[in-house]
Amino acid sequence: MKKTGKIDYLEMSATGGTLDSVKAFYSAAFSWSFQDYGPTYSAFDEGLEGGFQTDGTEAAAKPLPVLYSENLEDTLAAVENAGGKIVRPIFSFPGGRRFHFTDPAGNELAVWGE
Repeated sequence: MKKTGKIDYLEMSATGGTLDSVKAFYSAAFSWSFQDYGPTYSAFDEGLEGGFQTDGTEAAAKPLPVLYSENLEDTLAAVENAGGKIVRPIFSFPGGRRFHFTDPAGNELAVWGE
């Protein structure tokens, strides 16, 4: 069940290899299956949904936890009011909209909504 503030997705970079090599590794090692969304992104659903990004302009340097929000604008305001720093304002992507922020320790997270 999707609920505001729950970890909903995990994005990981695949810029150190090809998307095919990353998919082949996780398929062979853990029997993962993938759904491609264009030439630079492939998603998985293995208990936690996530995806690998090969586009260096879009890929996060570290794994990117993605939280869900029922109201993106309200959650953005709550993040700012709690001391989070918005590093990427709300933008659209295939499947919804999201924003990125850093917490007081410098960890980057994203929040998405439909």
